[in-house]
Amino acid sequence: MTLSIERSVRDRYMRMALSFALRGTGAVSPNPRVGCVLVDESVDGGKLLSWGYHRQYGAPHAETDALKKAGERARGCTLYVNLEPCAHTGKTPPCVNAIIDAGVSKVVAGMKDPNPGVNGAGFKALESAGIEVVSGVLEEECRWMNRGFIRSMTMGRPWVTVKAAVSADGRMALENGESKWISGSESRIRSHLLRAGNDAIMVGVGTILSDNPALSVRDVDGPSPVKVIVDRELRTPEDAKVLDGGKCVFFTGPSPDENRAEAIARRGAKVIRQTEETGAYIPIDGILRELCALGVNQLMVEGGSEVIGSMIKSGAVDEYSIFIAPKVLGSGIGFSDSVSFAHMDDTISMKRMKVRKIGDDIWFEGIPACSPDL
Repeated sequence: MTLSIERSVRDRYMRMALSFALRGTGAVSPNPRVGCVLVDESVDGGKLLSWGYHRQYGAPHAETDALKKAGERARGCTLYVNLEPCAHTGKTPPCVNAIIDAGVSKVVAGMKDPNPGVNGAGFKALESAGIEVVSGVLEEECRWMNRGFIRSMTMGRPWVTVKAAVSADGRMALENGESKWISGSESRIRSHLLRAGNDAIMVGVGTILSDNPALSVRDVDGPSPVKVIVDRELRTPEDAKVLDGGKCVFFTGPSPDENRAEAIARRGAKVIRQTEETGAYIPIDGILRELCALGVNQLMVEGGSEVIGSMIKSGAVDEYSIFIAPKVLGSGIGFSDSVSFAHMDDTISMKRMKVRKIGDDIWFEGIPACSPDL
């Protein structure tokens, strides 16, 4: 019974740390999202002393934030944090030094930091200073929270989510390209929340030419992600809405129109030429490496079908988020028309699926069974 109660208390404070970590979404990448709470465990059930979170890249880390608020009250307390405290100097000094200096008696962490510069070194430094370390509390939830950071550290690419709105017969648009609106208003609001939860959003030039989207976050609170456009020949018009507000990256082939490239760059966009090509397509793996180097931990791919198909064929999709509307569009543009399989055994199966009703639509989320484990 005592063990069960202790685990329940630890889970509660770790969930609190995770809730604070979420507040850094959209502002801390390429760093992980981290929250921290300081607890006086001499009181039955614990007493919350202070809390903190990593607010912005380059700003103090969660542990430092919480320790500063607690002051002398931190001495002898337990520190809960969803990720192993760092033991190296980056934009800020090592968190383990601040924890040791504050006189914290115990650290409860959700997971080991996959960053090769940490990866257990933080725990060792704390234990060497006589601080008790407990790791692996709500580890699955903690790893999911920083799935993009884990992908970046272990595979050199972002966590990739394909998001689409489709009809009941799997169409993203009519034959003439019309696609507004397949899904309902509730699904569109949810889509904007998903945008705000990702560092970057990717579309192909076909989507720009047919829809002229702004690719911003609207109708909900949250930051707009970096806009990524795959445009091999740089056909995007200079007055396209996507260029408004900056935060725009174009991936082109090796020889785009130089005048157009200069004009788009003057609008504040970054133009990255990909020197390797496969037929008419720019290699996805090169794009993902570049985005990771730019600090993108989580990427949402919204279309069109060619970009989604290329992403699927590359094997880089980590998650699907599909809104299915109760409509039949008949002949039109399919969600994955460019993808084909010779045998049923070759098709993509899903794991960790969720199916929910959103207004009149069905929202499906799933992870490909072939996606590398976190």
